[in-house]
Amino acid sequence: MTNKARDISLNRARTLKQRIDDYLGVKDCIPTGYDHQTMLEKRKAHILNVLGGTDTDWQNYQWQLKHRINTVDTLKKMLNLDPDEIEAIKEISKLYRWSVSPYYLSLIDPDEKFDPIKLLAVPNKLELLDEAAPLDPMAEEFTNPAGTITRRYPDRLIINVTNECAMYCRHCQRRRNIGQVDQMTSKPLLEESFDYVRLNPEIRDVLVTGGDPFTLSDKQIEWILTRLKAIPHVEYVRFGSRTLVTMPQRITDSLVAILNKHHPVYVNTHFNHPMEITEEAKQACEKLANAGVPLGNQAVLLNGINNNKFVMRKLNHELLKIRVRPYYLFHAKTVKGTHHLKTSLDDGIEIMEYLRGYTSGMAIPTYIVNAPGGKGKTPILPEYLISRGPGYFTIRTWEGDILKHKNEDTIPIQTQYDALD
Repeated sequence: MTNKARDISLNRARTLKQRIDDYLGVKDCIPTGYDHQTMLEKRKAHILNVLGGTDTDWQNYQWQLKHRINTVDTLKKMLNLDPDEIEAIKEISKLYRWSVSPYYLSLIDPDEKFDPIKLLAVPNKLELLDEAAPLDPMAEEFTNPAGTITRRYPDRLIINVTNECAMYCRHCQRRRNIGQVDQMTSKPLLEESFDYVRLNPEIRDVLVTGGDPFTLSDKQIEWILTRLKAIPHVEYVRFGSRTLVTMPQRITDSLVAILNKHHPVYVNTHFNHPMEITEEAKQACEKLANAGVPLGNQAVLLNGINNNKFVMRKLNHELLKIRVRPYYLFHAKTVKGTHHLKTSLDDGIEIMEYLRGYTSGMAIPTYIVNAPGGKGKTPILPEYLISRGPGYFTIRTWEGDILKHKNEDTIPIQTQYDALD
């Protein structure tokens, strides 16, 4: 290498570093669960004291489910709620169910009214002001050909197996299904769903969701997997579960062994903020990854929680460190009671602008808008193709440079070969 080439390379390296100086200056100020482990232990001790539990109880997912916090009287012993918040939670409880696992509650700053984790988990009076939006914006009612199936695509479908979750997210798209009683989908409805899959050989991919399918027992999960994997054209099964985030104690050795027995099995989870990435969440993800279960993350872009280019970059970096691939970033759906959490499309496009080129491709999810009426996922990208003309196209690079690029016709290989004769 010549001295000139080395000087050019060093100058370019300095320019590239300057490109992320803004992020490097703030990334350590964006909290993760790791950063607050000591604080989380103190909150855990307080919650256990209020609930009368032990450290052994805390590690038991069934105890976590049984002791979900779902009354304002219990909640106010753990979070510092003002009278306005207390009254709002009581009113919202008449319309929408809410419930938080003790573990997930420990992630909330008890003194911060607009803590992002609190916004995800605890009812807010703004839910009462949203009257116009539908409860089923995805029109799942009209994409349900049998059982509890949702089918929007040619070769894959969803089966909803329960309405239960470890924590009922305030932005949930299926809040209409939660009700007040946790229950697994009945076996006749599940059998009807399996029969539909069996009779439609183009279905190669089944997503098991709910609610959260990992709130079911090991026996129930194995039964579902056994039934699906007995269908020859089902190539793999996916689970959509937020328990890795809201109740990581659920990822037990016995559950992992069941999933490992029925490969290929995939798990898509739902981290929305770096504060959700704790030592417990890491252990849950690593158990699955070590058993050969690929993990993907489907975040939702939410106002006051993660609609910030640096927060989202930090989240994606931290996910890769625990072996979870950022998969989708969903634009929030228009669901009744959730309008205060919606963002502009501009927020999402800005985030995507400041991921592409500024971090590795593995840390860049696909930004998705779900078309209304169950019309499917639509990817949204910043515009990089500026124009095109005969024999060329013009692109904008991630740094904003405008470049002209040659556009050659595709000539089949055999045609090129024959032209040599």
